[in-house]
Amino acid sequence: MDALRTDLYQLTMAAGYFHRGMQDRRATCEMFVRRLPRRRRYLLAMGIERLLGYLEDLSFTEDEIRYLRDIPALRDAMTEPFVEYLRRFRFRGDVSAVREGTVVFANEPLVRISAPIIEAQIVETFLLSVVNHATMIGSKAARVVRAAGSAGVIEFGTRRTHPEAAVDAAHSAYAAGFVGTSNVEAGKRFGIPVMGTAAHIWTMAHATEEEAFENYVATFPNASILLIDTYDTLRGAERAARIAKDKLKGVRLDSGDLLALSRAVRPILDAAGCTSAKIVASGDLNEYKIEALRRAGAPIDLYGVGTDLVASIDSPALGGVYKLVEIEQEGNVVPICKFSEGKATFPGPHQVYRFVDGAGVLARDVIALADEDPRGLGEGEPEALLVPRMTNGARTEPAEGLDVVRARVARELARLPEALHVLDEAPPPTERTDEPFRAVPSARLLELVEDVRARVVGAAT
Repeated sequence: MDALRTDLYQLTMAAGYFHRGMQDRRATCEMFVRRLPRRRRYLLAMGIERLLGYLEDLSFTEDEIRYLRDIPALRDAMTEPFVEYLRRFRFRGDVSAVREGTVVFANEPLVRISAPIIEAQIVETFLLSVVNHATMIGSKAARVVRAAGSAGVIEFGTRRTHPEAAVDAAHSAYAAGFVGTSNVEAGKRFGIPVMGTAAHIWTMAHATEEEAFENYVATFPNASILLIDTYDTLRGAERAARIAKDKLKGVRLDSGDLLALSRAVRPILDAAGCTSAKIVASGDLNEYKIEALRRAGAPIDLYGVGTDLVASIDSPALGGVYKLVEIEQEGNVVPICKFSEGKATFPGPHQVYRFVDGAGVLARDVIALADEDPRGLGEGEPEALLVPRMTNGARTEPAEGLDVVRARVARELARLPEALHVLDEAPPPTERTDEPFRAVPSARLLELVEDVRARVVGAAT
């Protein structure tokens, strides 16, 4: 099930491992982000629960195997022994990962998988796809929520991305602090509050704006949020207040100068006795525009954010990678790393130890080897970020609910230094020099790097 949601080269390598007798060789791989994206001072690790569910169910169906037999690149490798291996394939590895909603930084592993090498290899594509996407959206959403202050934010992005990606985006946004989504499937699947109004087509389908408002209020007497900017926004506000009266839950502004219009609409509503009616603003919003509106004192109660969130326009792709850090060779466990310029990796399985100051604010992260004693890494009792999530392919604990993740995100963001909440207006250089926080490798890890360098460089010469 879901086994074909991968790249071809994962399967060609799997076949190669099998036919060379390497299928039982144990490998350890870690997923991390080499450097923070432009305009990001931290990331929220998301998609972990989705990944664990995928690993639980991963298998090859007969129909999938028949299809693989017909792929030219695989045809020679699809022998009966390998086909039988695929029929019996299940993920039986061990997984350690950060908790969903944890703040992470460059080079810190989010996921560590230790398994027979074919199992560790096949899962790479799906792992990167789901964790990169969810982390990208969640990290963007957290910035939007922070920019909005006391105002709520609704996820409006379904029409601007793939339907399944839209559901994941709604999940990540709600975990990061959004108050609801327009996506009905996300509401059903995750229990997220579903929110929305009507589009301009509703108003334009009626002979007059008055008729459109009257029909909407008659149909939804307890949920009347009226879109008032189809023709003339201020007249629309007057008509909405006059027609809906005490049934008016709110009005939506979707165009124009949102600061000036919200300032003009609020007194219109208040004078008509609609003091509890909310002003909802939408229309190509992002954290920068929302922060500017908040700082200017715009009387906006709710923001709808769509395109800029689900496309993460200012930083549209997260470059998370999945690399081998340790492998069994001739009965020995050997640490592995790369020394490629700009793409070097740390050898061995790792742990991230997080230290906070006396006020509970993030002070220091140390990337250490997984078996290191944290007492030698700094003062205080650090938190180990990676925790066991699967053993022999089975979860070590039940799946976490969205409310649990949402509460964790709130705690994580609350203990960040203020400098990490700053919204970067200009893109920093490709090789970032302005990161206000960076995890440091332990002394023992750096020693291992040099040991591996000596081994592989010596072998090359």
